[in-house]
Amino acid sequence: MQVRSTIATLFEDVAREQRRQLAPLTDDLKLLESGLDSLSFALIAARLEDVLGYDPFDTADAFPVTFGDFVRMYEKSAT
Repeated sequence: MQVRSTIATLFEDVAREQRRQLAPLTDDLKLLESGLDSLSFALIAARLEDVLGYDPFDTADAFPVTFGDFVRMYEKSAT
């Protein structure tokens, strides 16, 4: 399973469901500028835990700042 593509798909799905305008998902996109709100991120994190079977926020020291940071955090927890 490709973690990055799973995350990108969930970002797009949640943005569509929440009627949010999602910015292009590049590694340097700041999450605060993505077009998503805190509810959107909570939905994404919950769904990722269901799909991937883990929640890296349980052990994270800090919240990721960019989309790339977010993806790397999940990829690191997958190994």
